[in-house]
Amino acid sequence: MVNGADTSNVPPQVLDPQGYDPVVAELVAEIKPRYHIAGTKGVFYAREPYVNDSSPHVTRFIGLANVGNKDKQKFIHAISPTPASTMSSADIHVKPPNTTVSPYLAPAKSVPVEDTTKRPAENTDLQYWRYDVKRQRQGQTNGSLLCFKYTSSGSCPRGSKCNFRHDEEAREHCQRNVCFDFLNKGKCEKGPECRYAHSLSEEGAVRDAKPRSDRRRVESSCWFCLSSPDVESHLVISIGDGYYCALAKGPLVPDHVLVIPVEHFPNTVMMPVESEAELRRYKNALGKYYEKQGKAAVYFEWVSQQSRHANLQAVPVALSKAASVKKIFHLAAQRLGFEFSVVNPDGDANQGRELLRSQYDGKSGLFYVELPEGTLLLHMIDSSEKFPAQFGREVLAGLLSMADRADWRNCKLSKEEEIQMVADFKQGFSEFDPAE
Repeated sequence: MVNGADTSNVPPQVLDPQGYDPVVAELVAEIKPRYHIAGTKGVFYAREPYVNDSSPHVTRFIGLANVGNKDKQKFIHAISPTPASTMSSADIHVKPPNTTVSPYLAPAKSVPVEDTTKRPAENTDLQYWRYDVKRQRQGQTNGSLLCFKYTSSGSCPRGSKCNFRHDEEAREHCQRNVCFDFLNKGKCEKGPECRYAHSLSEEGAVRDAKPRSDRRRVESSCWFCLSSPDVESHLVISIGDGYYCALAKGPLVPDHVLVIPVEHFPNTVMMPVESEAELRRYKNALGKYYEKQGKAAVYFEWVSQQSRHANLQAVPVALSKAASVKKIFHLAAQRLGFEFSVVNPDGDANQGRELLRSQYDGKSGLFYVELPEGTLLLHMIDSSEKFPAQFGREVLAGLLSMADRADWRNCKLSKEEEIQMVADFKQGFSEFDPAE
């Protein structure tokens, strides 16, 4: 994987030749995926994209660290792949500036035979399917076990040369959602949590995979975690390493978006320091996108002790109204009986966030707004204070003469309308998108 790559910042574990799998290398070189993700080395490594021989697209390799590793390296990475069938020829041919040649075409480093993963010679002619790989490596290829490919799909490219059994009756049971492991071994390690039937006479649809207590937990799961069943993925506009951008639910204006941490953090102020650079890139990109429309961005975030998953809101306002944003927030604060403190009088937004991060200890609530000129207004919320959850939106609704849209629930769109709005935003934002 490091052939042809910039090795100056490659973790030493990746450079270690031991523990690699030549069969995987052969497979990847053959099928030319758009993404290749691995975790064998236990460290995070994002290789430069590489071109593939006789294929128009690039491949991106991501190595993930172990979950909960002491060095706090990334062990989760979100991607938002667009199906190639829906991409234009120009899009699928795009090659980032740091693209390299395929590591499988570059001269390979010499690796002693004893350092490689040894495989029996006869295994090279086996089919490597999801359920069959482990059995093949263990030598269980005597024809008594079922072929997963044939049982699940009704066909197998190996035909009569397949080392596993092609059983039509098992195929019929599989079509009725009977568990493959149950058919193959007479038992299933998942037990009652398995989604499939554990009886040859049991008909019907796939069952819930989780017991009742777990289902309640899933139903109340986070709206903003990309792995949550409740996330509305059609609202997602762009996904980076630490942040992603999504259309606001019930947007105040058409280009009202949220910048959201990929990981489950209660606020952006206490996010790891390395994520600040990416947040700046998203804000810069949104600023350029809005500027092209003759607008400026207003960012605000409300943080409470009950906050579950952070979201920094970005609302565009016409340049003719940008100068009034500061005044209307001060007026709104006075009506609620408090005064904003100015975090960065010089208007340097990056310095303002650094000061904000250094001042906040996470023990109280806060509301801050970043004005179009970069000034941050901050209000620390006392535990006994009843602060309106939609304060930022209500203030901007007043500025834009949209009082009827102050509550997002009054601005709900159909899914079709949301999909169209996201598509329109992506079309204009793509030239600035830092995740592209």
